[in-house]
Amino acid sequence: MRDLTYPPIIVTAKTAFRLLGQRFQMTGTEHVPRSGGVLLAYNHIGYVDFVYGGLAANPSGRLVRFMAKRELFDHRWTGPLMRSLHHIEVDRGEGLASYHTAVDYLKAGEAVGIFPEATISRSMELKEFKTGAVRIAAAAGVPVVPVILWGTQRMMTKGQPRDFSRGKTISIKVGEPMVPTGADPAAETAELRDRMSQMLVESIQEYPADEQPPGAWWVPASQGGGAPTPDEAAQLDQAEKRERAARRAAKRAKA
Repeated sequence: MRDLTYPPIIVTAKTAFRLLGQRFQMTGTEHVPRSGGVLLAYNHIGYVDFVYGGLAANPSGRLVRFMAKRELFDHRWTGPLMRSLHHIEVDRGEGLASYHTAVDYLKAGEAVGIFPEATISRSMELKEFKTGAVRIAAAAGVPVVPVILWGTQRMMTKGQPRDFSRGKTISIKVGEPMVPTGADPAAETAELRDRMSQMLVESIQEYPADEQPPGAWWVPASQGGGAPTPDEAAQLDQAEKRERAARRAAKRAKA
């Protein structure tokens, strides 16, 4: 693939990181192969995860093609950018096309990024995983490399004010690859989630204590933080869906 946009975008992003005085804790990046198809599976805690997620593959010289919701491709500004970076459009109502595109990318030797939770976790813990990640990897015959991001939620996430103040630490932990067979997608998905759950706990424990005081809203309740519990987060998600449905109904009524 020709990448006229991606390299300058990376340079611009790294410049922004420096201007924001951000510090990076990056471990395990050697697990990203330098060539061949690979699927990177990320946790999802904030709106800027895809910006930082690509750094997991940067030491290996790889460009990550993220699977992202269709709305980003429909937007007048982000749409052309997403297409120029060769990211993969995902229609949540009909995901078969994106599935095949991801498999084709991987068979062609690309690095593809996926968020198995599909949506941002308000609890900051892992939500239930969709089986798409292991099914795509198995179909393409490539490994899945788990990646945990931590600290990105402090800048921009659901239900919290944006905060791009200087000096935040961003943690990127890359785990050992697993090679799904596709024989039991549910079991392999559970294994992937278990691995990433342990990596998430480690990332939280290794994060600078002075930036993560007890009760901090961006830390899971199970780790002494003030984030909603998974049950509370699920209720908030349902309320958000009802509000969106009501807005769509009101818009149709006016049409």
